[in-house]
Amino acid sequence: MDKKRIIGYTTGVFDMFHVGHLNILRQAKEQCDYLIVGVTTDDLCVNYKHKAPIVPYEERKAIVEAIRYVDQVVPQVNRDKFLAWEQLHFDRMFVGDDWKGSSLFSEVERRFRDVGVTVIYFPYTKGTSSTILREKLDGVK
Repeated sequence: MDKKRIIGYTTGVFDMFHVGHLNILRQAKEQCDYLIVGVTTDDLCVNYKHKAPIVPYEERKAIVEAIRYVDQVVPQVNRDKFLAWEQLHFDRMFVGDDWKGSSLFSEVERRFRDVGVTVIYFPYTKGTSSTILREKLDGVK
């Protein structure tokens, strides 16, 4: 009997790519056979974060595509994880633990439980983030 291939999914802006981004992609790939990454579009980022990424979407997409842990990159055009599942049919969703317990992911977990998708949280990489990098750059002026 053939072993079922496990498809994983994670999303992010991946602005100013840093080791925290690399950590989540590496850890995700360790727990699936095929990793799909949703890279947030510029419009979506502005819509919910109220700020534009420093690195444009096409460049962020190219960087993520070049990472050896990533098998496929798709644009994340909305934050509806269930709609993403309906389109991509993944088995596991990987998320930073800074989202655990949020209203968004409590609902995602409930809906995914009904269709057999596991949400796996990874530890947030302390000391680095795109926000921290942005603040450091603002202080350099």
